[in-house]
Amino acid sequence: MLGRFHEISLQTADIRESVEFYERLGFAQAATNDAWTHPYGVLTDGRLFIGLHQRRFAAPALTFVHEGVAAFAAELEARGIELETRNTSEDAFNEIAFRDPDGQSVIVVEARTYSPVTRRAADTSLCGYFTEFSMPAADFEAARVFWEPLGFVATEEPDAPYAHLPLTSDHLDLAFHRPRTLDRPMLVFREANMRERLARIRELGVKETGELPRGLPAAANALIESPEGFPLLLLEGES
Repeated sequence: MLGRFHEISLQTADIRESVEFYERLGFAQAATNDAWTHPYGVLTDGRLFIGLHQRRFAAPALTFVHEGVAAFAAELEARGIELETRNTSEDAFNEIAFRDPDGQSVIVVEARTYSPVTRRAADTSLCGYFTEFSMPAADFEAARVFWEPLGFVATEEPDAPYAHLPLTSDHLDLAFHRPRTLDRPMLVFREANMRERLARIRELGVKETGELPRGLPAAANALIESPEGFPLLLLEGES
């Protein structure tokens, strides 16, 4: 219902520093268009797309592309979703935004803001295979009730490597974790050879946060943080 997944939109104070961070990890830049007037870049591993915006907005945001944004805005409002942003004039790049019950920002735009890339999803970064965008939620059932009508399907709630509720879709998988696991949204990556990958990442001087979820051994797992303060959880395991 939300349309096609476009990017995880992040706010950065220094777009060059952010771009260089993701490139060190093996992400590649996608060519952007002139939809935005602020400094903007997109980094991808072939599966995940990270939009870096040097402007102030409610970030991180899950951004989707949907035709007929004005009509879609009315449909969301009819479903009881309150819009936080609504730019739907004929002479502007149409964009709407709202939040889920736990405050996660969602943006819907009228068209792509970067060009397709040739990189395959199998060509992972040093972080490994991107599995999900995970958000803190105190009430998993309330999260499921909100997100399933938007096109996501909840599956069983695993306890390992920590308690979480996965939700799948065609182009982006989401998850919800307990706030005590981490009180911020995070990108989650998995790979069987994560120990080897972490050794290479540490050689690059990438710092770890020390907030690794309880019970995860530091030798095989890590939580690193990007320059814009966004956490990436790197887990040992099958993708």
